[in-house]
Amino acid sequence: MEEVTRSVLAEEILNRLDLENLCSVACVSTTLRSAVVSGVLPSLLSLDLSFFSPDDETLNHMLRGCIGLSSLTLNCLRLNAASVRGVLGPHLRELHLLRCSLLSSTVLTSIGTLCPNLRVLTLEMADLDSPVVFQSNLTQMLNGCPYLESLQLNIRGILVDATAFQSVRFSLPETLKVLRLQPLLESEAILLMNRFRVTGTYLSSALLSPSPSFTLQSLSLVLDLISDRLIIAITGSLPQLVKLDLEDRPEKEPFPDGDLTYTGLQSLGCCQQLTSLSLVRTCYNRKISFKRINDMGIFLLSEACKGLESVRLGGFPKVSDAGFASLLHSCRNLKKFEVRGAFLLSDLAFHDVTGSSCSLQEVRLSMCPLITSEAVKKLGLCGNLELLDLGSCKSISDSCLNSVSALRKLTSLNLAGADVTDSGMLALGKSDVPITQLSLRGCKRISDRGISNLLNNEGTISKTLSTLDLGHMPGISDRAIHTITRYCKALIELSLRSCFHVTDSSIESLATRERQAEGGGGKQLRKLNVHNCVSLTTGSLRWLSKPSFAGLHWLGLGQTRFAGRKETITATICGQRPWLTLCFDGCELGCYDGWEFHTPQRH
Repeated sequence: MEEVTRSVLAEEILNRLDLENLCSVACVSTTLRSAVVSGVLPSLLSLDLSFFSPDDETLNHMLRGCIGLSSLTLNCLRLNAASVRGVLGPHLRELHLLRCSLLSSTVLTSIGTLCPNLRVLTLEMADLDSPVVFQSNLTQMLNGCPYLESLQLNIRGILVDATAFQSVRFSLPETLKVLRLQPLLESEAILLMNRFRVTGTYLSSALLSPSPSFTLQSLSLVLDLISDRLIIAITGSLPQLVKLDLEDRPEKEPFPDGDLTYTGLQSLGCCQQLTSLSLVRTCYNRKISFKRINDMGIFLLSEACKGLESVRLGGFPKVSDAGFASLLHSCRNLKKFEVRGAFLLSDLAFHDVTGSSCSLQEVRLSMCPLITSEAVKKLGLCGNLELLDLGSCKSISDSCLNSVSALRKLTSLNLAGADVTDSGMLALGKSDVPITQLSLRGCKRISDRGISNLLNNEGTISKTLSTLDLGHMPGISDRAIHTITRYCKALIELSLRSCFHVTDSSIESLATRERQAEGGGGKQLRKLNVHNCVSLTTGSLRWLSKPSFAGLHWLGLGQTRFAGRKETITATICGQRPWLTLCFDGCELGCYDGWEFHTPQRH
């Protein structure tokens, strides 16, 4: 009878819970623990541990009973090579190793030896090896994984050698359909395209051989330069491409005859199945852009690629409303539209947006200084909009927030740096818009009262909000945090970065909320960033220590009074909480960016 009860419990109840709830249930009693370990874990086919960074011991405990996994995603921020090797095996078909700050490229040879049946592989690695060593290990891995269909390799660091993938073209399996490489030289990318050419020959070991029959559908490259030569090589070799994502980071201004021009954009028409296009030039602290592309280049692109459903453009300062509007009007099935740093893009581009792109679901207009509330009002008529990113559009004001409040499908809103006020928050607070992610970072005219207007009203947002960014807001103090703890029951991520008036009282209030959440009063906080909250004292340490914040996975404490006592703070806060990552290096929530520059605290 006990076996029947355990079987029913596993099949009818436990199998429907996510991993975190399973762990909580296992702590309740010996019977439930046994049911989880013997009845649920062995039957799991897929496991995603990207939401926190376990240490070696925690990972071993969690995966001990997961004998049937075919798909595994790991946050490797604190894992060593031995721990990662321990989870590899021929049973894996899909493997994602993210933020591998401690792993050298020898993990590649382990994957090639132990995972011969892999179909999908994603690796985010720090630059720890010489290009020669990396190339050797990469070749061994690719030779050991002949059935790969998706390969994403991302090497990050301060001065990453872009020749790391120099020999990759000779070892790629013919089964490959998705490829992402970062970083790659333009010249190497062109040679790689010759390897993919559908007809013709490629050069290997000084001998001409028939070209393999690749069917690559998605290509994503981060390069030193995007040029006409590169685009023409891609479109000539991969006419069947569905998705093309190119980003370059040139160290100096490209020569005019070696840059991207109309010719390269027009050649994209050769990829008649192309539905997703991203062309971005990113140059930190340098004014380097696609200077040879103006409206005419975008006109040619919009005519050549009318089937696009997703467009992402960055670094096109000479393109104006006419060029961007041509994309909105020509691409009738456009669902995602993103533009970064377009200094000539204004409200006029969206004048007739409802008559052309009613299918829009995501719009990102970052760092576009001429965009005002009038453009947002037009976008407010796109009833299918789910994401609206207006980051650093400083002319956005309260007048458009009633239009935003009418978007019944909107779940993500970024108003960072906007000129919105406490009164504008009242419009959002009274609406039924189901926002789960909200950024008000740098909104200097919003105070504690604005947060009260947002959350202490009859609207939906207080019930749906799960991620909130209040960083760099001088008007935010403990009163705002008290409002958040009282009304935001679904909140799991909170950034208070550089909120100078946040004190120990806020930490106490959040700790009290956490205890209420444990009793069934809401969700527990998973990520908290108090970087540069200079009014916090070490007295708040008792609120950050166990048993408070039992569900916390990540805590940012950089440039606070805690930073000078890293060892003591780590031992106190992380004692008996090996799943918690402390970051003293100024990363954003979860170390999604910047993980390659620091080693997390070990405990």
